Amino acid sequence: MKLSYPLIIINYKTYLETLGKKGLQIAKIAEKISLEYGVCIVVAPQFVDIRKISEEVSIPVFAQHVDSYPPGAYTGHITPESIKEAGACGTLINHSEKRLRIDIIEEIVSRCNNLNLKTCICANNTLIAKALSLLKPEMIAVEPPELIGSGISVSKAKPEIIINSVNSIKSISPSVHVLCGAGITEGIDVKKAIEFGSEGVLVASAIAKSKDPEKILKEFAIALTK
Repeated sequence: MKLSYPLIIINYKTYLETLGKKGLQIAKIAEKISLEYGVCIVVAPQFVDIRKISEEVSIPVFAQHVDSYPPGAYTGHITPESIKEAGACGTLINHSEKRLRIDIIEEIVSRCNNLNLKTCICANNTLIAKALSLLKPEMIAVEPPELIGSGISVSKAKPEIIINSVNSIKSISPSVHVLCGAGITEGIDVKKAIEFGSEGVLVASAIAKSKDPEKILKEFAIALTK
């Protein structure tokens, strides 16, 4: 499924509020907002819900993680082949809650590329983001871990991280799209992120745990289009 920029990725994590029917409802809201405002919105549900959600909505669906192992005797691991077969068109890699060694990240990116799966690698600072840009993923999302879930956005607390990361990544791999995440809760956070050079945002609790996810997501979408 084709991606367009700027975009929003919603990471469902393993919140109860995103499990099963609740996760599908968020995906349908995201689809509605995407069509209404012409903004690409990606959802990254829990693994067990990838197939159901990908069959019910027309927006891109990502996995939250994949392993580097090939198909075979690797009990408990998630292969790129399995998420693709379930309907995902890409995956997050190296989220701060699922850190990986760079050699493993490289192997995952290579295997995903061979399967035409998009990759969004998470990085916790500018230096790491710069190093990871050499792998030429589709996207790199810069997320200072201390701000994740804090309600304090990186675009407010540490805008220099976005600016420096964009400049560093683009100087090495101009084709890599740069996103920012961590603490994004308001439309102004999204607007500022774009002004600082980001091509989208990676969000989680602001949508997943919201009492009115449609309202918040609409605010984010409007911020991307103005």
